[in-house]
Amino acid sequence: MIEPVQVLMPAALLAGGLAAGGLAISVLAAPLFTTLPTGMYVPVHKGLVTRFDPFMPISLLSCLLSDLALAVAVQQTAARLLAALGALLLAAAVTVSLTKNVPINRWLSTLDPQALPADFDRLDPRERWIRWNRVRGAFAVAALLANVSAAAVLI
Repeated sequence: MIEPVQVLMPAALLAGGLAAGGLAISVLAAPLFTTLPTGMYVPVHKGLVTRFDPFMPISLLSCLLSDLALAVAVQQTAARLLAALGALLLAAAVTVSLTKNVPINRWLSTLDPQALPADFDRLDPRERWIRWNRVRGAFAVAALLANVSAAAVLI
């Protein structure tokens, strides 16, 4: 009979790896945003966001739910604590996404690149978006490390 941990741990590692990888790619590529002329930045950002959604939310939430289930299902204390830590770190990444990055993405999606607001230079969100993207990326990578550690403890 298959134990829940035999399904949950691979699910957490796969979803967490995809989430951490996706955010790592965006962290590495985001500085390119600052080199783009304003008129090009808005459509490039819009294009990338539509490719990362719904992939990133699904990956983050799948890993978060797997970690929560692992924190309940695993009998080994260290692995249970590491899974709970992973869930906490993913909750932090989701919180940063929902409160910092997603509002910027939504605002940018309403803009016409050919008719940007006159004060766009003052409102330009690139540096804020990049800063918060690094924070949520660090949380996701730390969660993946917690999950890999939990898996190692269980071996």
